[in-house]
Parts: sequence; structure tokens; C-alpha cells
Amino acid sequence: MVKFLLNGLWLIGVISAPCAFANSTDTDVQNSLNVILLQQVIDKANAHDTVLLQDQPYIGNAVINKPLTLIGHPCSIIDAQGKGSAITIASSDVRVEQLTILNWGSDQYELNAGILVNDGMSNIVISGNNLTGDGFGIRADNTSHIEIYNNYIIGNKQFFVLDRGDGIYLKRVDDAVIEGNTIKDVRDGIYLESGKNSFIDDNHFSSQQYGIHYMYTEGDEAKNNVAVDVDGGYALMNSKRINLHHNRVDNAATFGVLLNMTNDSDIHANQVDNIVNPQPKMPTGDEGKSMFIYGARDNRIYENHFGHSEIGIYMAMGGEGNKIYRNQFINNQAQVKYVGDTLVEWSHQQQGNYWSGFIGWDNSGDGVSEQAYQPSDHLDRLYWLYPEAHFLLKSPVASLLRWTQQQFSLLPEAGVIDSFPMTSASRPSLIENNRPQSAQQLLSK
Repeated sequence: MVKFLLNGLWLIGVISAPCAFANSTDTDVQNSLNVILLQQVIDKANAHDTVLLQDQPYIGNAVINKPLTLIGHPCSIIDAQGKGSAITIASSDVRVEQLTILNWGSDQYELNAGILVNDGMSNIVISGNNLTGDGFGIRADNTSHIEIYNNYIIGNKQFFVLDRGDGIYLKRVDDAVIEGNTIKDVRDGIYLESGKNSFIDDNHFSSQQYGIHYMYTEGDEAKNNVAVDVDGGYALMNSKRINLHHNRVDNAATFGVLLNMTNDSDIHANQVDNIVNPQPKMPTGDEGKSMFIYGARDNRIYENHFGHSEIGIYMAMGGEGNKIYRNQFINNQAQVKYVGDTLVEWSHQQQGNYWSGFIGWDNSGDGVSEQAYQPSDHLDRLYWLYPEAHFLLKSPVASLLRWTQQQFSLLPEAGVIDSFPMTSASRPSLIENNRPQSAQQLLSK
């Protein structure tokens, strides 16, 4: 493999001076005498070469059509001039590292991206880049074995959130590895569709619709990710065998974790807090939900922390067939909202959940109450059916009816019941490493 440093004159050496053009306008960059076409640099390289770019601006809309390693330095700026994709990868065995990529197009129909990977490519590595633009940050379709790590991707916060491109968009991509990226001001941080066996670890999301959005995927794993100031944290839709664990969501509007028509998945050791909708459209059920289960079955939901949200878990439309146990429900306005007509048991092998505010007796001293717990009662379900009567919830009559129900301890005919509630919160190891504790810390990375 040949390693060389390219600019317009094929100079050898490393420029260590500060970036004189770092704060220049797009016009300044385009008119600079030092600006060269990135395509010319790529065309001069041989297959399997390592190309080290100079610390200077380059004009983008370049196509890498051979196996190549392209490495930048702090001032290697690729400017796409507001159109198309900045870099298109049209070969397998390509690495793109340490570039600053700006100003690509916003046409999502034409797949405008900071880095676009063409169909059929494999063994692609995209790492350590700074990308700022309107369309997709990184997009790949019909590929396999792509690694995307330690990139910083920023969208255009002036756009309405659904009009932005996704930070990372992978469609029919198998065996993707996505690690250590920081993504903000986009539509979805990471959007995966119809792929298999992705691994997503240690990414940070803010100011977007969803942190991770699975759609028709299979066999994926996501861990140690953090989402703050988002509409929703992690959306698992029409997927199966997802292992979602040790992730965090804080300060979301609609949900922390969504299971929508998703089956045979493990959701465990996640920490979800402060899911509150600041602009609810009452009485239409727009409350913030730590977890929303909709038509999902045969999933295992355990050792999660659901706290300080409007609803702990909202379950509807056939979500009864899941195992829910050893979770913590802490100070939610409503611990559970279940829309259904059957009695659902939320424990497994005599292990229930911890419910803040529940006081039961534990004569055996094993940490499990001998008294079952029903997190929502007949009155709750009545208000769900007739939300216009919600203002009566705290009336003296409602309080008397609740007290009367509790005294008789009748087995409910429908709703959620935990026959083995825990009497103390045994906090699981939720996040393996140190993670930002606030949105400000995340955005300052």
C-alpha cells in the first residue's frame, strides 16, 4: 500500500499551521486560491492507497470508485456547495476518516448526504468525521459490514423535525456497527430498516425525533446509548429479536421506549426518566410514557427503571403476551395505563416489580410482598374511557370509592396485577460507563 499526501501540486509534508479559513463563509472557501476538487485527488490515487489530505478546503461532490483510505486533518474541509452528496462511496473496502464535511444538499428523495454509500458495497469504515448539513448525515442502502464510529453529526435545526434528514440512515444493511457517535438536530439519530444484526453502542442523541428507530429489523443489539431532549428515545417497530439494554432516556415528550408490533425482544436494564409531554392534546392520550407497548407480544421486559413520567407503562391493542418483572416504577403520575379487557399478570416465576407508593407486608423477609398490587383500578379505567370526567379524579367521592375498593381487596376482572410486588428497589446496574447527566453536558461534548 502506498501512503502519500495530496494537494494540487502533490506536495509531501504536513501543514501544522492553524486553519486560516476555519470561520470563512462558503463563498470564501469556494473562491480561495487553495481550493481544489476532491475528485481530482481521488482520481490520482491508486486502488488500496492511503490518501492524506492537506489542511485546506476541498470542493466535494466526489465519488470514491476504488478501494481507498481517505484521511483528513483538522482543517481538511469538504464543501459540497449546497447540492448533492459531499462524498459518494461507490466501491467496497473504503475508509473515510477525520474529515470535516459541510453544506451538502437537502433533497432526501435524491439521497443527498454528507457520505452516501452506494448499493452493494461492503467493508466500509466511516470514523472520526464532523458532518454538518441539511440532508442525511450518513446513508447506506443494500450493503453489509459497515462500521460507523466516533462521528459528530449535526443537522439543520431551522427545519421542522420531520423535514430533516436522519443522522445515520441504513436500509437493508446487515451487520452494521455504530459506536461512539454524537448526533443532534436531525430527524432520527439512527434509522434502521429491513436489516439484520446491527450493533449500536455508546451513541449520544439530542434535539431530534427518536434516538434509535428500528423498522422491520431483526437480531439487533443496542446498549449504553443516551438520548436527551428528544420526542422519543428508542422506537422498535415491526421488528423482532432486539436486545435493548443499559440505555438511558431523559426528558422526552412522548415515550422512552416504544414496542410497536415487535416480538421476541429483550428490554432490560434501561433507565427512563422525565417523559412528560409539554404540549398534550388532552383528552386524546398524549401523555408522556416511559414505555409504550402497542400490539407487541412475547417480549421480556425486566430490570428497567421507569421514573418521574406521566405514565410508567402504557399498554394497548394486544400487548398482554409479554413478561414484565423486576422493573422499578418510581413516582410516575400513573404507574400503569392498560387499555384491554383481560386480567394481565406482571410477574414471572414469583418475581414482580417495585412500585413506589405501594406498602405491602413481607412476613417471610424475602423482599416480596404477600399482598398483590393492582397499579390501576376500576376508577382509572373509567376515566380512560371517559377522559372528559378526568377533573373528578381527585374529588372526595373518588377518594372514598378508591378506599372502599382497597378494603375489600377483590380480584379485578380486568387490568394489570402484580402478585409478587417487591418491597424495596434493588437498583440494577443500568449504565455500564460514565454518561452525560444532562442535556448541557451532552451538547458540550
